[in-house]
Amino acid sequence: MGKWKRSQAIEKLVALLNTLDRWIDETPPVDQPSRFGNKAYRTWYAKLDEEAENLVATVVPTHLAAAVPEVAVYLKEAVGNSTRIDYGTGHEAAFAAFLCCLCKIGVLRVDDQIAIVFKVFNRYLEVMRKLQKTYRMEPAGSQGVWGLDDFQFLPFIWGSSQLIDHPYLEPRHFVDEKAVNENHKDYMFLECILFITEMKTGPFAEHSNQLWNISAVPSWSKVNQGLIRMYKAECLEKFPVIQHFKFGSLLPIHPVTSC
Repeated sequence: MGKWKRSQAIEKLVALLNTLDRWIDETPPVDQPSRFGNKAYRTWYAKLDEEAENLVATVVPTHLAAAVPEVAVYLKEAVGNSTRIDYGTGHEAAFAAFLCCLCKIGVLRVDDQIAIVFKVFNRYLEVMRKLQKTYRMEPAGSQGVWGLDDFQFLPFIWGSSQLIDHPYLEPRHFVDEKAVNENHKDYMFLECILFITEMKTGPFAEHSNQLWNISAVPSWSKVNQGLIRMYKAECLEKFPVIQHFKFGSLLPIHPVTSC
């Protein structure tokens, strides 16, 4: 998805995600009667739970080591729930919070912003898709056909912004199989569409009705604005999603003062 200057911190985060990916290969699914929620995921997660602080310590310089335990919490929250073996937009939000914390303590800088999305977050998406496929994870709090996607939301926002002012790809093209197949490697939005079509069967308008409706929007900037509004309403303002979000010294929560 393009070539950008990659700082040491970006390289180290990609290496951290590569480690998570390797652990999936080392933890194959087990035979079990239930088709969904393979219990091998719990073995994989236990390894992350044990190693999270060590992994984060590879990214954070020693003079900032005091922040490692708090930052590691967001990494552990970002990969799904080991009890229910599910994954959803709340877990995705935890990874965004993980990246936000690294920005707040100065590990990631303004110069890294494009690489944060198209290198680090993109690699995170690849690992999450592999988790979802390998362990047949359930969608957490999915709205079924009425939701945007079973698992993700943020890549649709960043992916649509990447396509603003594109010379020939318009929103109507993302429901065109040929356009998706030819361009998905370069565009985050189209990569998301490809994954949906690999995971679901039947007409696109039936299994992904919200996205089908969005394909009729005339411009990517309008799509992008609409998705930001939708993310606030459907994710950030929904108690079932945000009730699990962790607050601490880096991302504090303040009680509302009554007027």
